[in-house]
Amino acid sequence: MNCMNCGALLTSSHYCPNCGFHVEVQKKVWQLSNLYYNRGLEKAEIRDLSGAIDLLKRSLKFNKLNIQARNLLGLVYFETGEAVAALSEWVISKNIMPENNVASEYIDRLQQNANKLDVINQTIKKYNDSLKCCRSGSEDVAVIQLKKILSQNPKLIKGYHLLALIYLKQEEYEKARKILKKAAKIDKTNSTTLRFLKEVDEQTGTMTSLEPRRWGFGAREKVRPERGQSIAYVADNELVIQPPAFRESSMTATLLNLGFGFLVGALLVWFLLVPANTQKINREANEKVVSYSNTMASQTAEMNKLKEQIEKSQETVSSAQAQIEQANVQVTTYENLIKAYSAYQAGNYTSAGNVLQNVQPDLLSVDAKEIYDSIYADIKSTMMKNLKTQGEVAFYAKDYATAIDYFTQAMEMDDKNYELLNLLAHSYRYNEQYENAVEIFQKIVDQFPGKRARSAQNYIDSLKQKMEASGPDTGDMGNANNPGNEQ
Repeated sequence: MNCMNCGALLTSSHYCPNCGFHVEVQKKVWQLSNLYYNRGLEKAEIRDLSGAIDLLKRSLKFNKLNIQARNLLGLVYFETGEAVAALSEWVISKNIMPENNVASEYIDRLQQNANKLDVINQTIKKYNDSLKCCRSGSEDVAVIQLKKILSQNPKLIKGYHLLALIYLKQEEYEKARKILKKAAKIDKTNSTTLRFLKEVDEQTGTMTSLEPRRWGFGAREKVRPERGQSIAYVADNELVIQPPAFRESSMTATLLNLGFGFLVGALLVWFLLVPANTQKINREANEKVVSYSNTMASQTAEMNKLKEQIEKSQETVSSAQAQIEQANVQVTTYENLIKAYSAYQAGNYTSAGNVLQNVQPDLLSVDAKEIYDSIYADIKSTMMKNLKTQGEVAFYAKDYATAIDYFTQAMEMDDKNYELLNLLAHSYRYNEQYENAVEIFQKIVDQFPGKRARSAQNYIDSLKQKMEASGPDTGDMGNANNPGNEQ
């Protein structure tokens, strides 16, 4: 034992001979670790693997450098089918003590037998798949996979437990008992195994015996005799020897025995080979079903992946198309700005105003926006008059939607023009957009007191009554032909 402070070899003293560190507690802790290791070893020797795992974990809790306890824990894990956990313990052990460590041999053996390691990995993956099948309700598929797993890795305790649990749910208690007895042969005191066996015993009313069968009972414990041998047993503290029975066999009895033997052989062939062949066919069919299910699942995953790629490609195409459209609009805006600038330079303000209406200022650069603002400031009135004129043409042609569009653009340039506001309000009214009409009439009331305000207020009251009644427009409510002449 070495000092945990300086690493020097310790003596029987409670203090380190090198650094003087008090090591009494360290010695007691390491003694406890060794004690738990010895008890764990005893448990492992009688195949009490669960108890051994618990004790060995306690040993490592007291002394994580206990190489023997860690190596033994890895062996116990491997014996219960937990190859990954076993390999983890051996790797840790090898890192702690790289030289003269039996864990290196365990790891080398496991790595050399690549096929066995691959089979163990596959059984663990299939066990996880079986667990998913149980959660999704596909218990029959899980049973088939678990049987195959246990044939490849017969030490996987978890596999026995899951298969027994499925049988318990399906109320096939004898099958569950058989599976749990196999698990008990691997680990005698596993709490899950014993709990499931207790459930089976309660449901069937029969106690499960985990001990091997013996001939005889009570004080008379016999041994199965061979033919022609005497039978010896103890009864009432006396040795009783029963000689073998002798029977004389006749020709008739011999023929009867031969005939009975042929009959028994034929029945055995019928009852053993035929069900075995049927089970083989069913097993192969179930394996094909599982294989097809796995293939379908993988194909479904590939299809979903392809759909996601298609959706991403469509999003990219849509984004590219939107960018192209925006670029085209921006190009058109710049072209209109150039045309407006040329007309403005030539003194044709009307043409410049008409073209400038189709320019979107938000798409212009800072320099281009300055040019637009300078042109717009000079021909603003011309543009407003053009828009108002175009709106009047649409209004009197009863194209109220187009009129609203022109009047709205003109109002953005001059919202103090009574004629413009009045025409826009009546356009909304005739287009049955009553709330917008009320809003514009209210602006007239606020800005133009007198007769104009009273006329606008009358329209507001009439429209509100119409909105409350939700009825059709039955009246003209003003001069529809020339609403702009109101004074």
